[in-house]
Amino acid sequence: MRVLVTGGAGFIGSHLTEALLKRGDEVWVLDDLSTGRRGNIASVASHPRFHATYDSILRRDVVSGLIGQVDVVYHLAAAVGVKYVVENPLHSLQVNVQGTEIVLEETARRHLPLVLFSTSEIYGRGNGHALRESDDRIMGPTTVSRWGYAASKAVDEFLAFAYHRERNLPVVVVRCFNTCGPRQSGEYGMVIPRFVQQALRGEPIVVHGDGQQSRCFSYVGDVVRGVMALIDEPRAVGEIFNIGGEGEISIRELAERIKRMTGSSSPITHVPYEEAYQEGFEDMERRVPDISKIAVLVGYRNTCTLDEILARVIEYERGRMAHQTAR
Repeated sequence: MRVLVTGGAGFIGSHLTEALLKRGDEVWVLDDLSTGRRGNIASVASHPRFHATYDSILRRDVVSGLIGQVDVVYHLAAAVGVKYVVENPLHSLQVNVQGTEIVLEETARRHLPLVLFSTSEIYGRGNGHALRESDDRIMGPTTVSRWGYAASKAVDEFLAFAYHRERNLPVVVVRCFNTCGPRQSGEYGMVIPRFVQQALRGEPIVVHGDGQQSRCFSYVGDVVRGVMALIDEPRAVGEIFNIGGEGEISIRELAERIKRMTGSSSPITHVPYEEAYQEGFEDMERRVPDISKIAVLVGYRNTCTLDEILARVIEYERGRMAHQTAR
């Protein structure tokens, strides 16, 4: 297959790109490097079936030209990370809404299969239970940028299903829950790489809020495998799928586990949300996915435990830091 991965120099996008090349596909990547990095795709940069374009998803001519060369599209290009979204609310909304509309229009014009990557942020405050794809969404006020991100991704989904119904676009939507692994940046608020980096440097491990908020974490390799299975399943078209981990843990417990696994002497400190982000910031107390839908349809299962994910991230960050020191 000839495949376009928008956001292909990002964390998930780069792992997906590697998996597609390994499968034998020819891959085009589009990334503006706002949160992605060339280093993420350095291992495949010289691959004969790899092509990279470093430009904006907002440039319709660029998007149209790339989509005209491929058979299938994975759309990951978006503003990512709570910290980035809060600090760049306007750009985040433009990229997430306008960029996705351009991709949908150009993909629908050629009637190509499309996987749209969405997010667990869609669920807003949540309902306290394991979240199912059909659950209602509970959002906070429009004055808080955090909810703008959730709303923009919801608009993406509404647009995708409008194109599916009116233009017969074969689209699949996946909602990712805390995907983790090597190469993920802690710079934009992702908790595992941030905690690991702080622990390895001997800096305070900073927990936002009281640390009782709980999450499930999934390994990026499992997520990529699941998404690739969905695109090959005709019954997935026009559907939404949660994809995430199953082992729930509080953020305070996560900090303690990372401190123990790194052998760090770092203290664990707590910072109020208002100090970390902005006044009025809210977080979901419990974000746990129900993944039965994707499990039933394509046999998805998580093969990597949380300890295995942490061990791989710690090994990666130790190597990265050692390389930086050597330079």
